[in-house]
Amino acid sequence: MQIGFDNEKYLKIQSEHIKERIGHFEGKLYLEFGGKLFDDYHASRVLPGFEPDSKLRMLLQLKDEAEVVIAISAEDIERNKKRGDLGITYDEDVLRLVGNFRERGLMVNSVVITRFTPSPAVNQFKQRLERKKLKVYRHYSIEGYPNNVTLIVSDKGYGKNEYIETTMPLVIVTAPGPGSGKMATCLSQLYHENKRGIKAGYAKFETFPVWNLPLKHPVNLAYEAATADLNDVNMIDPFHLQAYGETTVNYNRDVAIFPVLNAMFEMIYGESPYKSPTDMGVNMVGNCITDDEVCCEASKQEIIRRYYEAKNAAVRETGSEEEVYKIELLMKQADITPSLRRAVDPCLERAKKDGAPAMAVELPDGTIVTGGSGKLLGASAAGLLNALKLLAGIPHKTHVIAPSAIGPIQTLKHEYLGAGNPALHMDETLIALSMSAATDENARLAMAALPRLRGAQVHTSCMLSHVDEQMFKKLGMMFTNEPVLEKMRPERLREEIKKDVK
Repeated sequence: MQIGFDNEKYLKIQSEHIKERIGHFEGKLYLEFGGKLFDDYHASRVLPGFEPDSKLRMLLQLKDEAEVVIAISAEDIERNKKRGDLGITYDEDVLRLVGNFRERGLMVNSVVITRFTPSPAVNQFKQRLERKKLKVYRHYSIEGYPNNVTLIVSDKGYGKNEYIETTMPLVIVTAPGPGSGKMATCLSQLYHENKRGIKAGYAKFETFPVWNLPLKHPVNLAYEAATADLNDVNMIDPFHLQAYGETTVNYNRDVAIFPVLNAMFEMIYGESPYKSPTDMGVNMVGNCITDDEVCCEASKQEIIRRYYEAKNAAVRETGSEEEVYKIELLMKQADITPSLRRAVDPCLERAKKDGAPAMAVELPDGTIVTGGSGKLLGASAAGLLNALKLLAGIPHKTHVIAPSAIGPIQTLKHEYLGAGNPALHMDETLIALSMSAATDENARLAMAALPRLRGAQVHTSCMLSHVDEQMFKKLGMMFTNEPVLEKMRPERLREEIKKDVK
């Protein structure tokens, strides 16, 4: 994979910049931390060279002066809101975050439940946190938030919230996802700190959009594609342009809320420390891009990936056609089509030729390999084996799994577990391959090639099973698929499968 981002430089200058921001205030900074800390795969895809855990590693350089506060909305607890990427509820993710922070040496003692309203689910979660020796604080909804500044910045507004006790100069406020109340938590703390005679500061860490890249730069367009469901729109920061005569990029929600934040700062501090939303940010990502062309190409590929993701969500009725239309517009702005993803056309050609589901994979060296549905293997499993054989230098027609090893698995699936389609998924195929590797040298070589699949690009002609999706993720292969349900196999093939299984 070509590299376009200097990760080590990023770790160094980002931590230094945050330390510098702490010094602007009285040794206390509340840092609203957006995005994913442990597994920022979006950033690693659009900025090749950016490690998914880079933000966490950067914070670890500050761990001796930092602590973490995690915010979660009572509304999200009540409705069991889930993280789309991990498939776990926000409350479960809070516990995951606590464990991960502590394992890595970051202090986390507090969780704040925002928009707090007592309910069985909220109370149960609060008790669960307290059993883990976490302090739980309650912040409440404020009527007229965020526009009724006079009420918000008063004892009847932020003053009603419980003061979160912290000891470190840097307080990182993070959350399982958007809408959890991170900013409100920070501002509430500023109000309480000010009443205690401490002029604490606030800053915002968001990786995207990148403020010092052009508005229509593919990296910033990819961010819009990633947040199509939130209706985020990148825009020129008009406050920064007016204050400094400098063009910078921000997004609509921060620009819209800035006048309100400015008024809050003035009421808390007596004056605002910032002249623009860009001023509030501390993101140094744009200063660490080493190859703009590589990042542009990677970002275009991400836009296409998001396009297919939105199309699939619309078919499953978990997303909307509006999201698809928005990403199609972004594709036009970036002057790209789905065919720019090199695995797409070979996949569709193979599916048309076979009259059955197919897969194509672009290996890291650019080689394209395809696989089709058969009696023994599904398209994804077949494509996976074909790719492994190519990487291991094994002739295409050489079997690396004996058909006799596949038969018992098919019998188990079809006869005993009631599966309508006994053809093997990827996980089952890899189990059969690993069993064959004990006695077959080619199977062993194919197994040894698995790490070389990381970074490969996959496209399938129909929707993937959950099992195959998870396997692609575990192997580090980036996948897309056509937004159609898998069609029934041709009657002849179905009958042959039944006959073989029997």
